[in-house]
Amino acid sequence: MDKTSIIGQTRNYIQRLFKGEGTGHDYLHIERVVTNALQLQKAEGGDRFVVEMGALLHDVGDHKLFDKEPRELISEFLENFDLGSDQQEAIISIAEQVSFKGKQQKEKPDSLEGEIVQDADRLDAIGAIGIARTFTYGGSINQPIFDPELNPTEHNSFEEYKKKRSTTINHFYEKLLLLKDRMNTITGKNLAVERHKFMIGFLKHFYSELDLNLPSVLK
Repeated sequence: MDKTSIIGQTRNYIQRLFKGEGTGHDYLHIERVVTNALQLQKAEGGDRFVVEMGALLHDVGDHKLFDKEPRELISEFLENFDLGSDQQEAIISIAEQVSFKGKQQKEKPDSLEGEIVQDADRLDAIGAIGIARTFTYGGSINQPIFDPELNPTEHNSFEEYKKKRSTTINHFYEKLLLLKDRMNTITGKNLAVERHKFMIGFLKHFYSELDLNLPSVLK
């Protein structure tokens, strides 16, 4: 089976798997990550097929959405195709390594293709789209928008990041505002700058409307 057919079947699988998803990790999010990833790959290099497959499958097995691990779910799907073991491992590793795991966790993929997909996913987590997705996810888990008595957490482990109660506004400080400086590629870093500025502007308006002093990071 040629690569175009494999990508087409993968896209159909993802559309079915994420149909009705309402946390901000829907199929359109995945397509935006694919678009970002191919833009980055064109500038940065790497294996285009692995990048596109990794981007399509990057949320399969995400701890927020699935009970099973990425390796198990993606391995089962890739068995449908005649891919070499190295290629399969490259695609699975992207899904295992792409996620943000907490402020103190310096996760970094071990391949250029993984770095590209991680940057592509992070670009969709910031800026105007990132803000919309953040509030969508917060609402889906009944998380409060803001609580002046609940401060952001440093998250010293992935388990703490997954389980500790927070607010949607805190999520900006616990993750989103960190992503600009954690981009892997030059192209990703450049694209993140304007989106980061937009989030800063949003937060300044948010605190202004509440008549609260700005956190020091926004001054």
